[in-house]
Amino acid sequence: MAATVIKSDPLGSFWLLCPMFHFENLRKLTCLFVSVCILISPSLADEQDFMEDFLKREYSLAKPYHGLGFSSSSQWDLMGTAMVTPEHVRLTPDMQSRQGAVWSRVPLLVRDWELRVHFKIHGVGKKNFNGDGMAIWLTKDRMQNGPVFGNMNNFIGLGIFVDTYPNADKSHDRAFPYVSVMLGNGTLSYDHDSDGRPTELGGCTAMARNAVHDTFLLVRYSKQRLTLLVDVDGKQEWKDCADITGLWLPAGYFLGASSATGDLSDNHDIISIKLYQLTVERTPEDGDQDQDEVTVPRVDNMEQFHVEVQEEGMSGVQFFFTLVFSILGLAVLAVVGLVLYGRWKENRRKRFY
Repeated sequence: MAATVIKSDPLGSFWLLCPMFHFENLRKLTCLFVSVCILISPSLADEQDFMEDFLKREYSLAKPYHGLGFSSSSQWDLMGTAMVTPEHVRLTPDMQSRQGAVWSRVPLLVRDWELRVHFKIHGVGKKNFNGDGMAIWLTKDRMQNGPVFGNMNNFIGLGIFVDTYPNADKSHDRAFPYVSVMLGNGTLSYDHDSDGRPTELGGCTAMARNAVHDTFLLVRYSKQRLTLLVDVDGKQEWKDCADITGLWLPAGYFLGASSATGDLSDNHDIISIKLYQLTVERTPEDGDQDQDEVTVPRVDNMEQFHVEVQEEGMSGVQFFFTLVFSILGLAVLAVVGLVLYGRWKENRRKRFY
């Protein structure tokens, strides 16, 4: 007679004997795990955001524009035609020959930072019949009138220009409005006639004028690298504009925004200026020089940023029309010459009668 062998399974017997223990504890553990994840997720997200950037209100300007004015407690000063409204700080109105600016009173001591500027340029003038543009500054001197978008020339520091009017005759290689970066050391001049090309470190076209959507600039500075991005297309996404390495900025400079109009004009509005402190990990291999030891702004290997404008050769169509008008001009001169010669001969014959 064959014997029936039954294998023993202690674990199976345990769950068989204690089914309620298995399911009840598993349910409790699952609920506990989900609850912990839900509770710590926001805190982790908040901590991550804090580690990435932190808004510095003493360097920021936003609605309802408290801390802006002429009182001793103000952190920002107005200059020229700049005025505050509930919706914006208008640097210049759409009128000729105006200059206006807003400047921070607190020097910037943050080492790594990100600046986000919400602005608006608009007016009734048609394209290329408007001007002149606006600028964002981080400079040693503040509250100085001048010819560079409402600020002094030969400035010391950083200038971000939103140029809306093409002054250069040869503008075939770029469209306006054009955003550009310049670093001044006190000896460099901004050349309006060439739209600042000799001192430009980088830039891009940004159709920010008369936009029906919000327009923004973003300037990030960290580890001697400056990046400029724009959002002017209404897509809520940043577009690369300039990337400059080896750029050294001293600490203690002042933030500002200025604008100027000449024979042509526009409204130039600042809606907000927000500066965020960035938390950046640094290693000994970075080899970063202490920012406090930098006394004059500079760019490593400045020659790599030199902009050369190639002269455009004459096209076939231009040559054809030039030749036609030249022949017509010579023909007119020949006819005039023949008429004058005929009259001279006629007058000469009359002398003999």
